[in-house]
Amino acid sequence: MRIVSLVPSGTEIVGQLGLCGSLVGRSHACDHPPGVLTVPTLTGQPIGVDTGFCETDEQVGGFVARPAGLYTLDTQQLVDLKPDVVLLPGAGGDVALEAQSVQAALEALGSRAAVVRLGPRSIEDMLDDVLRVGAACGRETAAGAVVARLRGRLFEAMDRVTAFDPYRPVVGFLGWTDPLCVAGDWNVQLIERAGGRHPLNETVRREADGAASGPQQAQRLAGPAVMVSPEVFAAVGPEFVVVSPCGYGLERAAEATRALWRQEWFRNLPAARNGRVAAVDGSAMFSRPGPRVVDALEFLVGWLQGRAEVVPAGFPWRVVEG
Repeated sequence: MRIVSLVPSGTEIVGQLGLCGSLVGRSHACDHPPGVLTVPTLTGQPIGVDTGFCETDEQVGGFVARPAGLYTLDTQQLVDLKPDVVLLPGAGGDVALEAQSVQAALEALGSRAAVVRLGPRSIEDMLDDVLRVGAACGRETAAGAVVARLRGRLFEAMDRVTAFDPYRPVVGFLGWTDPLCVAGDWNVQLIERAGGRHPLNETVRREADGAASGPQQAQRLAGPAVMVSPEVFAAVGPEFVVVSPCGYGLERAAEATRALWRQEWFRNLPAARNGRVAAVDGSAMFSRPGPRVVDALEFLVGWLQGRAEVVPAGFPWRVVEG
């Protein structure tokens, strides 16, 4: 089995399936689990260009200008690797990975490679992706076990949220800071399942589910990330603020948070006045709709509910004060 993954979340799924030894090619942003760092990279960024890596353009609402074909792809290397399985961004995926280059390489591979396109918009989509990758790689049983384990952790974390407490703190989540871009898709689900509210882009019941679907979280979806003004962001009175710019590691996220602190409107937020402003490694956690979104949920439950023991050991975050 020879696998090429050009999607960081897909690479993490490969790791969960115990197939890192079968990974023969990856994108430059595929850096987890650490064992994949010795695998050849097939993509890159032009010298002097650094915008971070977002798996879906919707994560920053399409508001961050990026040149077409920003991420280069070595199509000849992809063909030479002779992969059996290729994991690619799906619909709504990374538009900066030139579609024509990818298509040319796939045509050269012919029918030899199974292509799996990953474009999850929800937590449940991510779990389905684990099963799809497992099926393509002939690891259906292992994939089922991974999904069962991840679901177990999701439910265990959600059990720490007091179901009968009507208080749900307002969370302001920034996936980008200039301009401000608030959470969308699975990140809103994470906030709500951790007991918070994200009023700037709340989940709604899926269309065509019918009245009988009720309030089950699995039936609720949020739209893509949304750009807002500082005035709109401040108006909802966020009691907690998470700054996790798409594609940024913890240090860059903290730097972006300090830049926000220099603005008066931000210093006046309830979250700022009460020391509830956190920078989180967006590249590792919230930007990637892969298995580690469960870690992100556990972090949110621990922080919002005051249950520090729920936060995973080594979770990449810190409180940033002005």
